[in-house]
Amino acid sequence: MKTLSKYFSVALLMVSMSVFAQYKITGTIKDSQTNANLKGVSINLPDLKRGVVSDQNGNYTISDIKSGDYLIKADLDGYKASTFHLELNKDTIVNFSLEPSATEIEEIVVTGVNHSTELKRTPVVIKAINQDTFNQESSTNLIDALKSIPGVSDISTGPAVSKPIIRGLGYNRVITLNNGVKQEGQQWGDEHGIEIDEYSVDRVEIIKGPGSLMYGSDGIAGVLNFLPPRPPHEGEINTRVVNNYQSNNQMFGYSLSNSGNKNGFQWLGRLSNKSAGNYENKYDGKVFNSGFKEWDGDLSLGLNKNWGHSILTVSSYNNKLGIVEGERDGNGKFIYEDTKGKIMTATPDDLSGNKIWVPYQKINHLRVASNNYIILNRGSINADFGFQNNRRREFEEAEDPNAVGLYLALNTFNYNVRYNFHKKNNWETSVGITGLVQSNHNRGNEFLIPDYNMWDVGGFVYTQKSFDRFTLAGGFRMDNRRMDVKGLYLNENEEPTTPDDENSEVKFSPFKNNYNGFSGSIGLSYQLNHQSTLKLNLSRGFRAPNIAELASNGKHEGTFRYEIGNPDLKSESSQQIDLAYFLNSDHITLEISPFVNFIHNYSFLEKLADEKGNEILMEDEDGGTVPAFGYQSGNAMLYGGEFYLDIHPHPIDWLHIENSFSYVRGIQRNQPEDKKNLPFIPAPHYRGGVKVEFNNLGNNISNFYVKLNVDSYFAQNKVYSAYGTETPTPGYTLLSAGLGGSLNIFNKKDFLSFYLSAENLGNVAYQNHLSRLKYAEENPLTGRMGVFDMGRNVSLKFVFSI
Repeated sequence: MKTLSKYFSVALLMVSMSVFAQYKITGTIKDSQTNANLKGVSINLPDLKRGVVSDQNGNYTISDIKSGDYLIKADLDGYKASTFHLELNKDTIVNFSLEPSATEIEEIVVTGVNHSTELKRTPVVIKAINQDTFNQESSTNLIDALKSIPGVSDISTGPAVSKPIIRGLGYNRVITLNNGVKQEGQQWGDEHGIEIDEYSVDRVEIIKGPGSLMYGSDGIAGVLNFLPPRPPHEGEINTRVVNNYQSNNQMFGYSLSNSGNKNGFQWLGRLSNKSAGNYENKYDGKVFNSGFKEWDGDLSLGLNKNWGHSILTVSSYNNKLGIVEGERDGNGKFIYEDTKGKIMTATPDDLSGNKIWVPYQKINHLRVASNNYIILNRGSINADFGFQNNRRREFEEAEDPNAVGLYLALNTFNYNVRYNFHKKNNWETSVGITGLVQSNHNRGNEFLIPDYNMWDVGGFVYTQKSFDRFTLAGGFRMDNRRMDVKGLYLNENEEPTTPDDENSEVKFSPFKNNYNGFSGSIGLSYQLNHQSTLKLNLSRGFRAPNIAELASNGKHEGTFRYEIGNPDLKSESSQQIDLAYFLNSDHITLEISPFVNFIHNYSFLEKLADEKGNEILMEDEDGGTVPAFGYQSGNAMLYGGEFYLDIHPHPIDWLHIENSFSYVRGIQRNQPEDKKNLPFIPAPHYRGGVKVEFNNLGNNISNFYVKLNVDSYFAQNKVYSAYGTETPTPGYTLLSAGLGGSLNIFNKKDFLSFYLSAENLGNVAYQNHLSRLKYAEENPLTGRMGVFDMGRNVSLKFVFSI
């Protein structure tokens, strides 16, 4: 018995040592050319959200780390980031030799794969964007900031609302993640933007195509993951102040944040505000009721210890924005209805300032999220949970500005749980389950979509194996979505009633639908040499129809159409082939990524017509008429790709000659000419520019840049012209410029960063093909249809880091 007890004690001790053994990583960072020690280098373990900064002698130490498989990254401005895969089972020395570099492709990516990994090793086509890109671009909202990325565009409804489009696909075909948790806020609507504070985003990872298996249905186009700033290093407390002014609509924005890390306790608090008046262009002048006011706040509290980390985040997004209707009098002046029901012409005083007029929207989005990473003896667990309450209200009665018309209340509970096995024989495998529970309720006196309950659940397996130069990766996923749509009956006063009411009319018929789908991906990444990579990825995606496609019945204010759903729509499925080549040498950065995507049961809006081909008009809430649109489906094919070339020739490495081009073509197979083209496909886009960058300009200025760009949008004549659903858009060219840098003062590096940029320098009057305002009312004076996009806009941004 004593012998057995002794063996048991020894076994327990060995298990305890295996589970709780702690190790440290130490090393030195040097310049690969001069062999000088580098101070101020950031060394991070991305999966653990832990890091340190090298000291005066280039040394670093990260202590108290459990055994496991980790990716460690070292980066410093002016140098190419270096990564190292580490299987930690003892105290380990990892030295880095950093190469000076004029530019680089981001090395780390975490979206859509099971562990943090190098971009060049994943077969999925992914683009990573850091905060510098956001700051150097003048943008009116979060999605607008991505407009310079090849393959990414947006459907816009004025400066306040933009919806992401990836390779011609958007709405519920793009999954938007906020730090790994799926954002849910009525993505189906034209007037529904992304309810995320742009000042809270430090980095964006963009997956192009259905290559991600981690997040379920709706990812046929791709995934956008908006990530917050990484936690400060141990012992650091940072305060950050952002101020931004834009001239065109007198937009003023600010954000104040404080973050810190003390003994593994991490926090981040932020308050943000943006306020803008009416924007202006050469043809329309100031566009009436295009202003907005936004207030945001978030607080994150976390604990980062040797067992992993757990972070709780509470955020509140609040936006009040005007809805542009575009109605004008015979003199081409914008008109509106006053509080007495009288039609008024907007005066210069009405157009100035930042007053929001009727009609307008109020959006409130409350989000509570828990992100957890737990290290186990033989693997690790990622567990993310989120609750979201989205309230969207429209106010349409000028005589009673506070009366709510449409009021949608959406509650969503998300869960993502993933187990990551320890690497074995270079295999890295994860299994997981994700899903959501969602309910929508109408609380206003207008009804566009019905009340419904939705349950989503899916399971997946993802694995990858790394060879010397090859990485093979793939997996599969099964999803199930259940929709329980509630019926609604209205009386003669358009008020809810019961089916027993003899005067009732059916607004929404009840139904229950169930959707099942399979997704899969297999791909290969091959490093031709240390500078270039070739990728091939085959993927299959699945998307269940959304509530608007199935059951909408009404006019959404500001969309200029009456929508009618189709409960018989089937799930979409896609098969995509991606091929990509990346070259990142000392003097050339090259990216080529063609694709082809076949979609079965592709659903879209089509203008409805009667037997004689005349458009069907429906009465709206104001007593007028608008064209009726219905959801149809067919078999579609999209193909195209992106091209990017940055030349920074030796010995003038500070000079960058940049070129990019993106193209997508969308067609319906076996259709006549007027129905052959898919609607609302972005026009081909060329962007060229010259940029000068200096890592250091004297002793007190760093990261200095000057740039000049030209954006040429080609004419889009390949449109869905049946029944006047869509109209062609002429091409146009825009010039932009910018300069900026960081001031190193008060013994603080990058104490003050400044960014001056100017968009549309030529003040060109244009309409983007994906602008919803293009289909607003005709100007009776000029005969021009719709409202034009923003004219010249100068942006000045200051960022203080204390």
